Amino acid sequence: MLTTPPGRLEARRDAVFQALASDVMVLPAAPVQFASRDTDRAYRPDSELFYLTGVTEAEAVAVLVGGDNPEWTLFVAPRDADAELWAGPRLGPDGAGDRFGPTHCLPMTEFEARLPELLSSARSIHYRLGSNERVERLIVQALERGRARGPRTGTGPRAVVDPGGILDELRLRKDVHEIEKIRTATALTLEGHRAAARAVRAGTGEWEVQAELEAAFLRGGGAPGFGTIVGSAANACVLHYRANDSRLTEDGLVLVDAGAELGLYNGDVTRTYPASGRFTEAQRRIYTLVEAARHAAVEAVGPGMTVAAVHDAAVRTLVEGLLELGLLTGDAAELIETGAYKTYYPHQTSHWLGIDVHDPGDYARSGASRKLEAGMVLTVEPGLYFRPGGPSAAEAYEGIGIRIEDDVLVTEAGHENLTEALPTAPDDIEVLMKGSR
Repeated sequence: MLTTPPGRLEARRDAVFQALASDVMVLPAAPVQFASRDTDRAYRPDSELFYLTGVTEAEAVAVLVGGDNPEWTLFVAPRDADAELWAGPRLGPDGAGDRFGPTHCLPMTEFEARLPELLSSARSIHYRLGSNERVERLIVQALERGRARGPRTGTGPRAVVDPGGILDELRLRKDVHEIEKIRTATALTLEGHRAAARAVRAGTGEWEVQAELEAAFLRGGGAPGFGTIVGSAANACVLHYRANDSRLTEDGLVLVDAGAELGLYNGDVTRTYPASGRFTEAQRRIYTLVEAARHAAVEAVGPGMTVAAVHDAAVRTLVEGLLELGLLTGDAAELIETGAYKTYYPHQTSHWLGIDVHDPGDYARSGASRKLEAGMVLTVEPGLYFRPGGPSAAEAYEGIGIRIEDDVLVTEAGHENLTEALPTAPDDIEVLMKGSR
């Protein structure tokens, strides 16, 4: 069951009420998506609604009204025997009221009648445009009334504000409960990757590696948090490769990028393996360089350090190594300044991790890179990619794509690598491959 301790939810809402002042926040559930006609896709609850209320049902809306006496109203789908026959039981207003503890819990059939009053005292409505057509129509109507009556009465909403202005900052710093959720998700992620490593061998289909990995997620009660990437040979040079329809070659590498979602929290890990069980000389040179960059970037994580410092640590290591290999020429500082390394390393080193795989939160504030704080969780994922048809100097490495990714928690004392139990050193990777055969 997707549960968060009620006290945690209440503390989060209190923080929102304080930031709202007299404004109102409206959070609708994620829409049900259809593959075709009446065939719906697996439902994924809205992250913000879940974070503040614990609600995971479709057809729900939470309205948080700030002010001297803040309160929140939850609208949910009413009980309906016929609908529940097809889609499963609903809580209904009584059940949802008991479970989530809103000030008021009402059926969605009353939503249109009740929302105008709930919005009437706000100057701004915190609502993400485009998230729900029905809700948006009512909010536009409230704004129209505010424009018409506000100049005379001094009341009514005048603006719509993205709720991320409040929620992104709260979600960026994980509490103890969230950290434990992420631990369980990363632990299951590693189980999936171990299963994938056991499946890696020449002749195996990328889809077969994917199947073994995702089966481990499902056995552990989770699911893939995003589209699993199993990129062999030159496919690994496609950053968001999705086809997974090639077979592993004897002398090729396979890059596996996947994460388990468990209890709506996520892991995100990448490892790169030799299909033969042993790296070639060229593969080992590049792999060792990427591993050095990963280590340097992880070591740069700590309170007071910046997101940019983590990226810079990876870039410096990669550039120095590329110079040694003759793949870049010139002055290291100048190559970094001009971005010449992006031919081989075109992406950033980190993103936030939590309820969403790419969790919200600014990476820079007021033009400066954000300082890390205890409770933040981020990935560290340097890589090098030698796409076919690239620079002639890199011909010996053509088709090699390597990325190594860990999930790292910022602690008061420094950092904790949540995924270090899965090997990254090249010798250890070969031992892991040997033990899986």
